[in-house]
Amino acid sequence: MTTETANANRTDADDTLAPSVIFELLCEDHRRQALAYLSRTVGAVDLADIIDWLARRDGEPTPERIDRLTLEFHHTHLRKLGDAAVVRYDAETERVERRAMARALDPYLELAAADQSPAR
Repeated sequence: MTTETANANRTDADDTLAPSVIFELLCEDHRRQALAYLSRTVGAVDLADIIDWLARRDGEPTPERIDRLTLEFHHTHLRKLGDAAVVRYDAETERVERRAMARALDPYLELAAADQSPAR
């Protein structure tokens, strides 16, 4: 079963994301990092791969950390990202795919990545 919801968060004029939606999607670190991960991949990826990458990024990927991240994604992040039509999540296969609408987030993801780079 593919989870996909109608999108009321886009502007009608040019089919882009509203600024408030962009800020809402990017305000949470794990969601922002998952979007950055997906921007570097082609096609659908296993949710477990995203969770594992995030857990390693946060430190030691303990079972507790993985469980917490998995719950966060199932109960919050995937719903928000799907509602904004930036990802498609297939609950049967547990695969996540970046959608074309996510390109609207790329400039902001690049700024966030530059901000996290070590100072020279």
